[in-house]
Amino acid sequence: KVGWYNAVLQPAFHLPYPDDTLAFVVLSTPSMFDKALKPFVNKECLKIIRDPVDQCVSHHLSHVKEKFPDQKVDVIFDYEILPSRKPKFLAQTAAHVAGAAYYYQRKDVKLDLWGKKKIYGVCIHPKYGGWFAIRGLLLFPDIQVPFLEQSAPVDCVSTEEKRIELLEQYNFHWQDGRYRDIIEVKERYSAEQKAYFATPPAERFRLLGLTQEAQ
Repeated sequence: KVGWYNAVLQPAFHLPYPDDTLAFVVLSTPSMFDKALKPFVNKECLKIIRDPVDQCVSHHLSHVKEKFPDQKVDVIFDYEILPSRKPKFLAQTAAHVAGAAYYYQRKDVKLDLWGKKKIYGVCIHPKYGGWFAIRGLLLFPDIQVPFLEQSAPVDCVSTEEKRIELLEQYNFHWQDGRYRDIIEVKERYSAEQKAYFATPPAERFRLLGLTQEAQ
């Protein structure tokens, strides 16, 4: 429910819907790369592509909207920002309150070793660890669900030592991706997918076999 999200945030970040409004957080799993992105690029390669992943997600979520012709469905993507430069929604908070992935933050650690350093939090999924992404929010403004019960996310990094290790790796060594494997995972990105996301955006077209014209 939108109210769960708004309840844990300052008013500046609230979503402008009644508390009982139904919302879904959309995640992409490791298999998204082969099952969704590559087929999308192969099909769309003659059209203008700005960011293949963003456009692929937009393409699939527009199909979801079509499945509900009698409903108003609002979609907010993870990359959208307001004129104030604030994100339109805080993806990790949304995933946590929806019970999708646990958002580990500095406040989840009793022994704070970081002093005045800025420490960013990170979501960990009980099945995919850090090998997933939060892509968007689907909101159904005309559907009110006052009796929906909130499910807590799975606390899969439950020890103090592991939480410190997770936040250290994510904040200071994020490039090597070790934080993604803080727990045993069922599936992770393929070597090809890792290479894609490790490549600067401007050079990713080449990896997908897109020509200069498609850029």
